[in-house]
Amino acid sequence: MPIKTTEIRDTGVCIPDICFGTSALGNMPETYTYEVDERRAIDTITSILNSEYAFIDVSRNYGMGRSEERIGKAIKEFGGVPENAIISTKLDRNMETLLFDASEARRSLEESLTALGVDSVDILHLHDPEHASALDPIVKSGGAIDELFKMRDEGFCKAVGLAAGNVDVMMPMLAERDFDTLITHNRFTLVNTNAEKMIELAVERNITVMNAAPYCGGALAKGTDTFKRYVYQEADEETLAPLQVVEDICAKYGIEPGAAALQFSLRDPRIASTICGVSLPERIEETIGWASQKLPDALWQELLHLDRDNSNPEVRREFSSG
Repeated sequence: MPIKTTEIRDTGVCIPDICFGTSALGNMPETYTYEVDERRAIDTITSILNSEYAFIDVSRNYGMGRSEERIGKAIKEFGGVPENAIISTKLDRNMETLLFDASEARRSLEESLTALGVDSVDILHLHDPEHASALDPIVKSGGAIDELFKMRDEGFCKAVGLAAGNVDVMMPMLAERDFDTLITHNRFTLVNTNAEKMIELAVERNITVMNAAPYCGGALAKGTDTFKRYVYQEADEETLAPLQVVEDICAKYGIEPGAAALQFSLRDPRIASTICGVSLPERIEETIGWASQKLPDALWQELLHLDRDNSNPEVRREFSSG
């Protein structure tokens, strides 16, 4: 199956329709419930770089910098960034003070480039403004967003974007600033479409949309029988019930829920790339297999007629960088 690619405006950056998220590779057991050692992380990154989808998404604060450091080590072992690879990272607030102003944005960039061992990246996002101590240092003239655009002008990236969760915080920024890209996560899935209006706004403004976490934090990939979590939090049966409906429909057709969850995002023409978190080398091949699997029309008839929640799925989430 040919890879679908999308050029981000006129930046020259052409992204494939699958991207691999690397937060778990920074060893974040409080978020993912399991440990990932350095060798496993490097081997996973190497598998991504060797694949036809050599598109990596990371952030400065994933594992308090460990994700970027491990990517940097993998790139060094690989002999440098492959010609077809695309690296996307994110500017983050100070994780101790939560301040997110221009100087913190600049610090974040410098730390990212050092950890990754590169002079520039392809895409640079402003990350999680809703978790900062205040929005004014981000949005004001001379603030973190202005600094982000300055970084693009200085050649540290080719495209700039916004990557966050809270739609209410993101929408005004998207309406007011000319971002190239948008990352939304956990908010356009088989059970939740909280980001629907935001995706529409992005498309209207010619902002390239990337949709992260199609598996609802892993539940639709691992199965709710054993993985009783939703959006990185422990979940009760009421919360898991919509996911179990999806699982029951998929079981009727002999389809793995992960394949349906991934393709729900891939089949939407508004979504340029779907970001799938991975923490083992074999997950790269599995993801590509799920993406290329032919799913029956009858399955989609049932799945697409399900009622989907449109509220914030992370309203009760307690954020952790570990």
